[in-house]
Amino acid sequence: MENIKLKARELRKNMTPQEIKLWQIIRNKQFYGYRFLRQYPIGNYIVDFVCISKKIVIEIDGGQHNQQKNIVYDKNRTKYIESCGFSVIRFWNNEIDDNLDGVYLKLMDLFGVK
Repeated sequence: MENIKLKARELRKNMTPQEIKLWQIIRNKQFYGYRFLRQYPIGNYIVDFVCISKKIVIEIDGGQHNQQKNIVYDKNRTKYIESCGFSVIRFWNNEIDDNLDGVYLKLMDLFGVK
């Protein structure tokens, strides 16, 4: 368990550009008062972002997630996270880069805010 905490801490220090972009709009309860944590361990996995109060996980995926071995891994990972009571939403890097407003609207919809 200590290793996963150290890995999460390292990931927080080395966020991808897309994670930084999303974090800038959801951190410090800026998204309708909801608190998000980043690079948060759930079991043996580390999720990109989580809102504990709504049990929602946000994952940001790069192109490597389109490879068959990663598709299978992500499917099993998502199944496990959902078995812990969380919903998982995934965005591609290019969605964050090219359509951050659309990502924001999808999150509003998911969180039931208008």
